[in-house]
Amino acid sequence: MIYKRSSALFVEAEQVIPGGVNSPVRAFKAVGGTPIFVKEAKGAYLYDEDGNTLIDYIASWGPMILGHAHEPVINAVIEKAKKGTSFGMPTEIETKIAELAVSMVPNIDKIRFVNSGTEACMSAVRLARGYTKKEKIIKFAGCYHGHSDSFLIQAGSGAVTFGSPNSPGVTKGTAKDTLLATYNDLDNVKALIEANKDEIACIILEPVAGNMGCIPPKPGFLEGLRMLCDTNNILLVFDEVMTGFRLAKGGAQELLGIDADIVCFGKVIGGGLPVGAFAARNEIMNHLAPLGPVYQAGTLSGNPLAMAAGLAMLKELNSDDVFESLNKKTQYLHEGLARVLKANNVNHTINRLGSMISVHFCEEEVVDFETSAKGNNDTFKKFFHGMLNEGVYIAPSAFESWFLNDALSYEDLDKTIEACDKVSKTL
Repeated sequence: MIYKRSSALFVEAEQVIPGGVNSPVRAFKAVGGTPIFVKEAKGAYLYDEDGNTLIDYIASWGPMILGHAHEPVINAVIEKAKKGTSFGMPTEIETKIAELAVSMVPNIDKIRFVNSGTEACMSAVRLARGYTKKEKIIKFAGCYHGHSDSFLIQAGSGAVTFGSPNSPGVTKGTAKDTLLATYNDLDNVKALIEANKDEIACIILEPVAGNMGCIPPKPGFLEGLRMLCDTNNILLVFDEVMTGFRLAKGGAQELLGIDADIVCFGKVIGGGLPVGAFAARNEIMNHLAPLGPVYQAGTLSGNPLAMAAGLAMLKELNSDDVFESLNKKTQYLHEGLARVLKANNVNHTINRLGSMISVHFCEEEVVDFETSAKGNNDTFKKFFHGMLNEGVYIAPSAFESWFLNDALSYEDLDKTIEACDKVSKTL
């Protein structure tokens, strides 16, 4: 494919934007080459500035669960924009989407809307610390909860891609309050709790990891964390920025049958606009200002355009059985990719849960950050560019999940499998 226009735009962008991008993973540093500049998107397809059409498997990193430019969402945003874009005052639509979200998600009574997943996770941890009156947190190597200082310790995804899992600018004082655990290793968590008795406010994790590839929890892992939290007066925080309203109407809590104390949302809940949220039971959320002493605020929180997009999206997800459709499509893709990779003698492991899937170029089971990092990155680079040349856009990092959208047809899936077959012969 030809990328002359994208290449020229990237050169221009580098003059005025650090690295030419506003989020590092977009820069193609992990795979080499020049990032693709998108002109527009519709349904399952991206249309770039050079006129190429690409089948999309990142879905804007998750939120486009029904496909790009989904008509009910677009119409809702247009109609709301005609009445003003921001007020800094309460609006009725904030209550409407809050009521719908609370009705869809188990184990929450109140929800607070913010502007990003990073902000949601940062606020959730502050709330946990304020509620428990304890300071330390446990996070897991390879789980990414945004770029707040507390979380940039073995952060997975983009941080790993760029070789700086512990970012400069994070103070030693902040780092010492973040305890690092191994995903899917309950004994490791038990040891951390024992060594920091009565100091841990919360355990935060992606219930299904998506920032070291897609890594589902082992049977008993989340149940064990719930029990440890109950026994030690620790809050369990689920970062469902990726999984919320994607794996099921009620997210991972519903699908996996585990209640978290605080849940963070983003991506899907905004229908593609910048939004995040965190939610919990009354007894926890009532510690939040203006009811309680834990402060959190934002001029653009509950922005009417974001609320309109999110409400339209959640209504669609609440009324249509999109999750069964997506699960079937993802299983179909999984089976097809595995078939052609095996036929071409390519060492691989594929992880999948719901509409999240990732291909790891290693033979052993991928269950945590360490095993994910064993994948052959040179093979991934060839695979990425090979698929791109065949008109298939996957995440430009081996440490990212793919996200399917329901606009994908089985013809699209077959084209993707055929592309994988062709590329596999060259690996």
